Amino acid sequence: MNRFFTFFTLFAFVTLMKNRLSVIVGLWLASSVCLVFASSLWATEVATEEYDLWPNTEYNTNIPTHTQVLGYKVGERITSYADMLRFFEALESAAPERIKLFEYGRTWEGRKLIYAAIGAPELIKNLDGFAKNMQKLSDPRVTNKQQAKALQSVLPSSVWLEYGVHGNEISSTDAAMMTAYHLLAAPDEATNKKILSNTLVFIDPLQNPDGRARFTQRYYATVGLEHSSDRISAEQNEPWPKGRTNHYLFDMNRDWLAITQPETAGKVKILNHYRPLVVIDLHEMGGDNSYFFAPSAQPFNPNMSQNQIDNIGLIGRNHGKHFDRFGFDYFTREVYDAFYPGYGDSWPTFYGASASTYEVGSARGMGFKKQNGELLTYKDTVHKHFVASISTAEGVADNHAKLLKDFYQYQVDAIASGKADKKERVYLLPMQRDRAGAHKLATLMARHGVEVNQSTESFKACGKDYSAGTYWIDTAQPRGKFVKTTFTEQVNMPDEFIKEQERRRARLLNDEIYDVTAWSLPLMFNIETDACNKAIKVNSISIDETHKLSGNVSNPKASVAFLVAWGDMAAVRFLTGALQQGLVVKSADKAFVLENKQAFPAGSLIIERRVNKADYADVVLSLANQTGASVIGVDSSWVIDGPSFGSNNTVTMSAPKVAMAWDEPVYPQSAGNTRFVIERQLNYPVTAIRINMLTKSNLANYQVLILPSGDYQKSFDKSAIKNLKNWVQNGGVLVTFGKATQFVASSDVALLDVKREFAYKKSENKKSVDKGSAEKNKSRAKGQLFTEKQDLLDASEVKQQSPDNVAGILANVEVDQEHWLTAGVNKNVVALVLGRDIYAPITLKSGKNVAWFSGPETVLASGYLWQENKEQLAYKPFLIHQPLGKGMLVSFTQEPTTRAYLDGLNVLLTNSIFRAAAHAKPLR
Repeated sequence: MNRFFTFFTLFAFVTLMKNRLSVIVGLWLASSVCLVFASSLWATEVATEEYDLWPNTEYNTNIPTHTQVLGYKVGERITSYADMLRFFEALESAAPERIKLFEYGRTWEGRKLIYAAIGAPELIKNLDGFAKNMQKLSDPRVTNKQQAKALQSVLPSSVWLEYGVHGNEISSTDAAMMTAYHLLAAPDEATNKKILSNTLVFIDPLQNPDGRARFTQRYYATVGLEHSSDRISAEQNEPWPKGRTNHYLFDMNRDWLAITQPETAGKVKILNHYRPLVVIDLHEMGGDNSYFFAPSAQPFNPNMSQNQIDNIGLIGRNHGKHFDRFGFDYFTREVYDAFYPGYGDSWPTFYGASASTYEVGSARGMGFKKQNGELLTYKDTVHKHFVASISTAEGVADNHAKLLKDFYQYQVDAIASGKADKKERVYLLPMQRDRAGAHKLATLMARHGVEVNQSTESFKACGKDYSAGTYWIDTAQPRGKFVKTTFTEQVNMPDEFIKEQERRRARLLNDEIYDVTAWSLPLMFNIETDACNKAIKVNSISIDETHKLSGNVSNPKASVAFLVAWGDMAAVRFLTGALQQGLVVKSADKAFVLENKQAFPAGSLIIERRVNKADYADVVLSLANQTGASVIGVDSSWVIDGPSFGSNNTVTMSAPKVAMAWDEPVYPQSAGNTRFVIERQLNYPVTAIRINMLTKSNLANYQVLILPSGDYQKSFDKSAIKNLKNWVQNGGVLVTFGKATQFVASSDVALLDVKREFAYKKSENKKSVDKGSAEKNKSRAKGQLFTEKQDLLDASEVKQQSPDNVAGILANVEVDQEHWLTAGVNKNVVALVLGRDIYAPITLKSGKNVAWFSGPETVLASGYLWQENKEQLAYKPFLIHQPLGKGMLVSFTQEPTTRAYLDGLNVLLTNSIFRAAAHAKPLR
């Protein structure tokens, strides 16, 4: 019809021409106009035909389509990282006044991390001004209510949509591309017009480029003549380590507390800059599920506000409207909670945003056959995430005034809550032996956006004296609720939720706890902290994330030796650096005191002039500056208590060659977390060896082998077990974590002389009344009388089962401080306990229980632990040492490297590698 109208106009135009020249000119002009017009209409129709995810939408052809840029339509292919980047760059080139791309970091593998800002030209032009105004709105101490109202009247709404934090949750990145295209190419579409009238839309299209690259390369390598939707096909089953994680195999949706990965660090920095009002994290779940959006499941973190919960609920209702329109199934209020503060959708709530997660059933490829027989296509999953994205932006636009008002009120309430706290208004990190740990915690909080101070003079607070250099944090600040969430020892789940979990457990049902129930940073860092109920007034400096821990060398021209007190990460990094630079280093097994009464703990390092090269003092000074270590030069080796420098109670530290198990059946995150801690926190290289090589290779070149958690029974046959045992007996140090400890303790392997315990039962069911001879017919059971419902449950329970599963708690651990393996470690540390494993102690004839869980009244440091587990876990081993021939096993019953946020265990881990290697007696 449009083309007919065009040519009719041409005919009428020609007949009105007065002369031949006019006709010729008129024909040329009219035909040119008509060709342009017809071409435009034809191109618009082509663009409209290419996109059918938002019906009745005409797209501006000035914005390039998927086909024009990539050669395929949306949903026809799983877009690679490189193609995603190319598409967004094409969008920016086409509409630079309405979309701007920014780089916010690089992955470990060197890929750019980008986000896009999309909005009206005047907003894109003034993004820095927007950020400054949001920062003003974030602080009621500098922006009063009247000023806040003025800001709210001119500020746009803002929404941050983040996609693809798990690299194999593939549809969200293609949905991000479609969302950006739709907003740019159809600005006059009714919903878009509403959004773009008052809202800035930020899109982080791919949070995990390395993981997605791993997935897409693997996926297309398995595709044959046609795609397969069979769940047992190669396409649907990823090889180890799968695409979920980043380069270091981290689940980056759990990294928002520790901020260990560059991808997370970049996001935290940019969110702190803009402080968008709403943050949505888009994920995938099992393909047999439909779609999840808020309201979230219980429990909610108690430091979230009701306004935040309500706002996400309002946006969820908007989704319900659109999902009904498109005929999409969905569910709410189940599975996905908002309790743990370290998710990508929970961290933003603590600067005042309203945030949530979305989950779509995944095709994990181009198609997936569901249990009900339906075919779920990749395009289906992209479509749902796209609709949810546009619906989110619409919900933000619809609630523009409320979101801005609630954002400011969150800051007001946070400050007021801090001032009203009569117990823990201010947290202090006093000067302590673990200087490096206190410094890291202080700078980590600053990176989160918390105001952190360090005193420049001594002072008194709440009746206690503090020296200059004390870090302190006042919770009467906009991030005060985040401080409370991460520093308090216990964040409680609602009583109603706990009662329901206990009821379910009694009914032999699984609990509904989604993630860990404890995350106190001071506990996990094993850092001494105090709390004061009053504001502190002392001369201080403000600390930011770039603040450096200063190292120093006293008496740099020492004539005898340099000493480094053992017990913090600065000393650890000094040791690993010294060994790699060829210094000869001794370590004392016991504490000692110099003649000047200066005391040094067990493990302290001794670098003697007599055995080192002439320039060793320069190396020591350089290492002190690099690591923040405090080094003391001595002109006398005289010791008045403890071992002398030449005692057999000192050991010469070697630079051990360290290997670790890699690949199936090692748990990917355990492997990645462990490798990261050793390489990036201890600053020491480790060789990852694939299991198929590990089980058949000569390991004589390695002094230490680390087995992270994994199902090793699948891969170690008798020959491999014998090979491993021989290596240990010849002087190797075998370090095992979690399920690897279960493996070496199993009866088939019998390397570690301990056993896992069954659940302890105070009484068994005694109500059987058939005391006759055993039933010869095995198809029948003894007769029983049940007098109450509990009898049925008791009879249903499997006898000799493992203890109930623990979702994740922090447990107090006591340390044998007389063992060389615990040198420099505090007498009490904190460990993360997950799962069902509890071990019986090793006997003294076989080895030593070096660290064990505290008694039943004190074992729980933080979180929620079933009473039966609490009683059974008490006094059971956490760390076991067992000599074996010339070598040894060092076995952790729980993992010490989980999420790389258990910094308080790093010295113990270091001892397990370096001090153990020094104490082994390999055959030379």
